[in-house]
Amino acid sequence: MNINKIRVRRSFIFTPGLQPEMFPKALVSGADMVCIELEDGIAIKDKDMARKNTINALKTLDVKNDVELVVRINCQRTKFGLLDLEAFVSSEIKIKAIMLPKVKTPDEIKFIDDLLTDCNLDTDLHVIMETNEALQNIYEIAHASKRTVALYFGGVDMAAELRVDNKWENLLYARSKLVHAGASAGLDVIDVPYLDLENMDGMKKEAELVKNLGFTGKGSIHPKQIKILNEVFTPPQDEIVKAKKILEQFNNSNTGLVVIDGKLIEKPVLREMQRKILIADKINKN
Repeated sequence: MNINKIRVRRSFIFTPGLQPEMFPKALVSGADMVCIELEDGIAIKDKDMARKNTINALKTLDVKNDVELVVRINCQRTKFGLLDLEAFVSSEIKIKAIMLPKVKTPDEIKFIDDLLTDCNLDTDLHVIMETNEALQNIYEIAHASKRTVALYFGGVDMAAELRVDNKWENLLYARSKLVHAGASAGLDVIDVPYLDLENMDGMKKEAELVKNLGFTGKGSIHPKQIKILNEVFTPPQDEIVKAKKILEQFNNSNTGLVVIDGKLIEKPVLREMQRKILIADKINKN
């Protein structure tokens, strides 16, 4: 677990790169992450303008420390994706994080890692898993670069790739693989946004389901969804109290296990306890 890479990533919201006047509003939406959209949400005829607008806006955009700003570029195997990468690495803007869509192999991640290293850029990578190939290579992709901080589940595209309806039970296997790979690499695992804006109860239920599965956050399509998402993915106070108690007991123990409230707890749980405490501390500071 890289403590320096741990951030609060309970929620994110997209804002279109074509409309930089909307960036400030997204930054105060309450989302932990704001993602500037250059990919699917931008028509082909507008791709170049969206890229230009984004770079110009980033020169003066005021981003607070508690918000993580990410740019979703176009697929790196396409002309527009390569143009996005060229523009950002050659710009005076030192972009903090890039979201990579439609990844298929770990070699794509390694290529971009090498490019960013060659350009002396300390840029994090957020990787979307939404293809059959990615599902097959998910463990290797998760471990391909130390720049990677989060895996995202692209449920709509994944459902299409798997030839199934976009329903919970149909995508449980894919989501579970994402959690397995992300946890093994110490990454955040972020779920696809809930698309029915009028069904807030349904969104909350799905958020709770993915949280119980091991996801650490979920996307939104509207600011009104963010408050609920942040509440669902905030570690409850009783869990934090218990985590601190467990860590204290282990620090005072000479063995690899302790007994808390009559339950045997072994050392492997410590990493998750430490992560919960760090996340809670960061949320409280914000």
